Amino acid sequence: MRESKNAQAPKLNPLSRKRSALAAAFVSNKLYVCGGYDGLVSLSSIEIFDLNKNVWEAGPSMENQRSAAGVTVVDKHIYICGGHDGMQIFSSVERLDTVAGTWERLPGMLSRRCRFGAAAYKGKIYVAGGYDGTSFLKSVEVYDPIEMTWSPVSCMNMRRSRVSLVATIDGLFAVAGFDGENNLCSMEQYDDISDQWAIVTPLTCHEGGVGVGVIPMPPHML
Repeated sequence: MRESKNAQAPKLNPLSRKRSALAAAFVSNKLYVCGGYDGLVSLSSIEIFDLNKNVWEAGPSMENQRSAAGVTVVDKHIYICGGHDGMQIFSSVERLDTVAGTWERLPGMLSRRCRFGAAAYKGKIYVAGGYDGTSFLKSVEVYDPIEMTWSPVSCMNMRRSRVSLVATIDGLFAVAGFDGENNLCSMEQYDDISDQWAIVTPLTCHEGGVGVGVIPMPPHML
């Protein structure tokens, strides 16, 4: 029997703990939710959602309590960068080995940041913009997991806190954000070969904290 077009999506179980400004990543058919703010404190705990079981399970806690951190995935490792604990903004970085279930402390970023964009591109981790407690940032850094070093790259054209940074085959895109005075609708594209940012097609409206996702499309659908 053919299913109804109006059939509702299956109901998923809620998180065990309420969280805002959390970091989330998807690895090996599991969703990892790390840190965040529960209305009273920033959290170090993580929860793992198993899609096959429709259950949330407790994972190994981070070393730091972190809200508004950046998150990326490289080779089944989840990298959590920066963020804040309600008292201070961090430059520190932690990495979760999702196979072993253990956290490892890594070299810190060159600048402390919260509410910034983070993305994995060509095996490296880029962080862009954010807020350091004093200034809204346009600086950008890249981390090489093999060399285990952070290096500066060219700054964006505009200061961007709450920016979304996404990677595609055409490069990195920094989308919208907040420059300390205004919500932004502009977008910039980064070319790692020339180490340059270029202003490209803007959004149609101001979006201070926009969420962006990239969906791979098979060739026959393009």
